[in-house]
Amino acid sequence: MKRIVVALGGNALGNNLKEQMVAVKSTAKAIADLIETGYEVILTHGNGPQAGMIRLAMDELNQKDPKSYPVVPLSVCVAMSQSYIGYDLQNALREELLNRNIIKPVATVATQVVVDPDDPAFQHPTKPIGRFMSQSEAEQMAADKGVQVAEDAGRGYRQVVASPKPKEIIEVPSIEKLIDAKQTVIACGGGGIPVIKEGQHHLKGAAAVIDKDYCSALLAADIDADLLVILTAVEKVALNFGKPNQTELGEVSVAEMQKYADAGHFAPGSMLPKVEAAIQFAASKPGRRTLITLLDKAKDSLAGKTGTIIQG
Repeated sequence: MKRIVVALGGNALGNNLKEQMVAVKSTAKAIADLIETGYEVILTHGNGPQAGMIRLAMDELNQKDPKSYPVVPLSVCVAMSQSYIGYDLQNALREELLNRNIIKPVATVATQVVVDPDDPAFQHPTKPIGRFMSQSEAEQMAADKGVQVAEDAGRGYRQVVASPKPKEIIEVPSIEKLIDAKQTVIACGGGGIPVIKEGQHHLKGAAAVIDKDYCSALLAADIDADLLVILTAVEKVALNFGKPNQTELGEVSVAEMQKYADAGHFAPGSMLPKVEAAIQFAASKPGRRTLITLLDKAKDSLAGKTGTIIQG
């Protein structure tokens, strides 16, 4: 049985509670297809809109009544998003599996991920969170709340926070135990709860959101997965995206993909982190591969019919 880590993109979750309830039902069907085909699936997911929504709500309560509602750290907002996204995902997937007469428990693991306090990302926030805004709305938010904002891949403006690289996933032993017990595991939600090691045993929350694709690549290597599947908004990775000479990529070597990345073909904060994570995992051990494709094309892509495959 092939072990695969599937990293769900934002289109698999929606942008708010109502959208998420709808989105996870179709997501569950696509994931159940993979399980029914015979893959051992471990799920990860993003949380950009959700963590931003939670942070904004907590900040508004604090501004109205700071004594009753103290400031909630960003790491806690990430933890909250892990729980409620995992709750919706595991319920939808459990129901879909049972509808197919597949008896397989689904469990969400609150996952802490160690980052380096000296990571330069803390000085240069780049990770978009929360809703899309117009330029004027974003500038007003920056002035009112003292946050940083940036344009996000031509889709509007969003708040940006630090996005340090993941160094260690604390709950890997627990995740492996659940996998060995034949459970489908949802872990590293939102790239994991960012923590910094202090002293011998203490883990302190960090004001950051870790990129879920980098964390997924690390998790896939740690649990010795055969394949990392990064689900996004396009069926294939493309060179010269959106231009008349756009070229879609099928099977690509690690060396070729690195060359394209170095040449600036992929947008920072959008496709570039996915490509870099794909290269990281595919290069980590002989025989490992990464697939990048659409959610509803995942089954066909794993059968070799579409998608972009990166391999050593």
